[in-house]
Parts: sequence; structure tokens; C-alpha cells
Amino acid sequence: MSNGGPAAIGDGTRVVAAGRRKEWTQGPNQGTGTVNPPVWRASTILYDDVAALRANNAPDTHHRLFYGRRGTPTQWSLADALTQLEPGAEATLLYPSGVAAIASALLAVLSPGDHLLVPDSAYDPTRSLANGLLKRMGIETEFYDPLMGAGIAALCRDNTAAIFLESPGSLTFEVQDIPAIVAVARARGIVTLLDNTWATPLLFPAIARGIDYTILAATKYVVGHSDAMLGSVTAAKGRYDALRTATYQLGQCVSPDDAYLGSRGLRTMALRLKQHGESALTIARWLKGQPGVARVLHPALPDCPGHELFHRDFKGAAGLFSVVLEGGGEQARAALIDGLEHFGIGYSWGGYESLAIPIDPQHVRSVTRWEAPGPAIRLQIGLEDSADLIADLDRGLARFRATA
Repeated sequence: MSNGGPAAIGDGTRVVAAGRRKEWTQGPNQGTGTVNPPVWRASTILYDDVAALRANNAPDTHHRLFYGRRGTPTQWSLADALTQLEPGAEATLLYPSGVAAIASALLAVLSPGDHLLVPDSAYDPTRSLANGLLKRMGIETEFYDPLMGAGIAALCRDNTAAIFLESPGSLTFEVQDIPAIVAVARARGIVTLLDNTWATPLLFPAIARGIDYTILAATKYVVGHSDAMLGSVTAAKGRYDALRTATYQLGQCVSPDDAYLGSRGLRTMALRLKQHGESALTIARWLKGQPGVARVLHPALPDCPGHELFHRDFKGAAGLFSVVLEGGGEQARAALIDGLEHFGIGYSWGGYESLAIPIDPQHVRSVTRWEAPGPAIRLQIGLEDSADLIADLDRGLARFRATA
């Protein structure tokens, strides 16, 4: 029975309805409008007079036409939709890539002399940013074991300004104890930032769990079709101003065409994510019993590091995981990948097509040790029939065993 408040709605309904304000879809005639906000391409915005120009020149031009770099309804509608998917969020800004989103968020909260904590399992471009640009700016990064949880308190210093999280990790899929880390950070006034690309807010609503800034490489599941580069940062209440200031000063902006593709992809994200997750788990379970497979690194499997945290905190699984092979070397791994019929060989993930790439986590670790009995492969499971993908992998494993 309703208590008079807004009714709870499902993920499919949310992604269909979010960001479609009437003022962005209304037609020239009253009572008419389009389903999708149209593509507004603009650099210069014209004003009726000098007074109007001056009146519009305020620090916050969000949702107001000012200059093309600050956006039009095409960009605002996607940003607004992503904010609506994060209960407790204040606002979202868009970026030309996931890496640009990560960099902008970190630069919004860090200053020379600050100390930053980053998980050892983080996305390699995040590590490169920390060891490159941030280091040159006088910001010290300390990498930590992603499984340490509340123990991260021992690494916090007086000058620790931010804790970066990525859960699950990009290559090896360790799940972090986000509530425990957030509790440590809040007690010390430290900002938390989460790369939530794997789960999206549909599987892990980060702002509601206490994260200050949640980051998506929207190129992946939001766009969903491997045809646009896009990133986003969603800020918790009270955190948006710092993000907006840094973003405007860095000149970060997204083309309206790419934003439109993001909005279009978003409408089917709940359905796609469900299918990605179901197929990936089916394939991961099949792989566990195959000769030539040493380990399957999928957070929903009980033997994956952090599985109990995944079971506690996440609403479901996505379509990306890794496989550790038994023995063999580079030639055998290449034989497996090169002959796959339904898997492309390429970076990124989250699109409708399946992908397979070789991974070597030992080269991107500094405080934790990666040990494995053989080479590893990361699999992005797309929207093809899982039976066809299993048959393809079965033939690939036969090639691996024969070559190894």
C-alpha cells in the first residue's frame, strides 16, 4: 500500500525515464514533444543584449546555455540521468573518456603535498596518472592491498587527502570492503573516489554507500555499442562545487553527438547488463571444470578474492572476468586467443560483442604479489548466445593444451 511518497521503480524503468525532462524534449507547439532530447550542437551561444550576456555569466552555468563547452540539453540530459541513478547524489559531469573522468576527479580534490591511496589492482591508466602527472605535481601516491579493508587506517597520514577505490579490480577482480574503507575515510575527513565502471550504479549504488565521487568509463556499459568514448563523475551532496570548478578550469567537455550515443545506450543498459552478467556467470562456471584452467577470477564465484563482500554489497554481476590457465606460455595462450571465432581481440569492454585479451598482472603490481601457474586471459562476455561462446572457448582450450 502506498504511503503517499514516490513509488519504488525497477532499474529498467529508471534507465528509460531518467534525464528526459520536458523542457529538453518539448516541441514548439504546446502538448507535443520528442521521445529523446535532440542533439544540440553549439559553440557560441547568442544573447539578446549585453545585459542578458552579463546576467548569464555566473560561476555555475549547469543547465543554462552559456558557451558550448558548458553543455547543452543534449549533455545535460545524460548527466541528469546518471545523477538520478545514484540515490543521494548532487550532480554529474561528463568527460571525453573514463581516464579523463578519473584525472579530473582526482585533480578536483588533490593539491601539492597531499598523500593519495590507490589499490594495487587499479586500472593501469590510473596507476600511470599517479606515477606521472600527480607525482610531478608533488602528490605522493601509496598503493595498497585491495583486500585490506579497515586496515587501511594504518596507511592514513595527516596529509592523506583521498582514497581511490576500484572494485572489482580491472584484471584480477578483487572486491574491496567499501563500507569499511568509507568509515575510515569519513572518520578522518578523507575524500573517497570509486571507479565503479564494472558494476555501474545499477549493481552498486556507490553514493548511497558513502562514496564521495563515483566514476564511470561510460564508454563501457552506458554507451554499450563500442562506438563512442565517454566518462562521467557523479558527486555526493556537498562535493559537486569542487568537481565543477576543476572541470571548468581543465576545459573538459563532451561532444553532443557522443552524449547522445550515451543517452541512447543508457535506455537498454539494465537489460544488457543483466544478459552480460547471466552469460558471463554461465561461462565462468563452465570454465572452472575444464582441463587447462587453473582458476577463474569472477567475483560471483566463491573462491574469488572478496567473494563474501561481493555477495554482501552487490546486486548482481557484470560481464567481465579473467581466466588463469594451467601451465603453458605465451605461444599457447596466443593459440587459444587467435583462433577464437566469436571473440574479438581488443581493449575495452561493455559493448555487445565478446572480447578476449592476454593479461599480465605481475607487471602492474607494486605491493602485492601476483602468482599463477600459467598465463591469464581477460574475457568480456557480450550478447551472443552463451552456448556458442562456450563451444568457441572449448576449441580454444583444446588448442591451448595441444600447444602447451
